[in-house]
Amino acid sequence: MELIRVQDSDYEKTYALYMTFAENEHGYINNVYGYTYEQFLDWIEMKRNWSLGKDLPEGFVPDTTFVLSDDGTYVGVFNLRHCLNDFLREGPGHIGYCIGESFRRKGYATAGLGLTLKKAREMGIDEAYLSVDKDNTGSLKAQLNNGAYIHHEDETEYYTRIKL
Repeated sequence: MELIRVQDSDYEKTYALYMTFAENEHGYINNVYGYTYEQFLDWIEMKRNWSLGKDLPEGFVPDTTFVLSDDGTYVGVFNLRHCLNDFLREGPGHIGYCIGESFRRKGYATAGLGLTLKKAREMGIDEAYLSVDKDNTGSLKAQLNNGAYIHHEDETEYYTRIKL
């Protein structure tokens, strides 16, 4: 398994994967939901710039989106924010991810998160902040499998931390 930066991926395969994701599922917002392929290509260029810290909208931080590939099959996406602002620190954290529905419950979230945490460590992040909807037991399990502990919770989410 490997992580491929979205801007280095096979765009057609990446687009097909994204089009299988719901608009908002368990807190994962599919920012390209309903996009045409041409709009998706524009989004790829935007993500290329964002990963370099260029042209960021106000309140955004640099981030890199990766596709998780298993022998050439794209099974999920992982977004790594390079740093946190107050909103991210109190909410979504460093990493957001989604696994294609047909690939769930096969260990991909755990493996992909592990690879993403390695990238975070390489960026100098020493503790990853994450969040997970309380009804998303699979995602919570993936985080716990990667050394997470529940830092705090509210009515709908757990907020986890992983020491790197």
